[in-house]
Amino acid sequence: MSTGTIKQEVIFSAKPEVIFDLIMNEEKHAEFTQSDVTMSSEIGGAFSTYDGYITGKNIELVPGKKIVQEWHFDEDEWDENHFSICTFIFEPFQDGTKMTFTQTDIPEHKVEALETGWEEHYWEPMMDFLDAN
Repeated sequence: MSTGTIKQEVIFSAKPEVIFDLIMNEEKHAEFTQSDVTMSSEIGGAFSTYDGYITGKNIELVPGKKIVQEWHFDEDEWDENHFSICTFIFEPFQDGTKMTFTQTDIPEHKVEALETGWEEHYWEPMMDFLDAN
């Protein structure tokens, strides 16, 4: 299977610890995604978001600095045993955070949809959540 990579940089108006917590805190993640979420804070622990559409497990967690996870999307033509790797790196930037996001091992035919999907279903809702709280 041919695979691709996504790399995006996003600026948030909150500290790195806040952005890390927004992704890793089950209640906050559920609030900004408007979905059922389970989120382990342990290495090797499982997570599920968007009502089970996305599942995976934690590979590396450095609070306020880095998240590495295996992600699986319940999509046609996405092998049930295939996981892509998502890496979130958080750096202080001005009064907020620069997050560098990389997703590797994406089935090639899903790269374009996921590029816009991250913006529409993660980065924009996270910004809206931060603005509202």
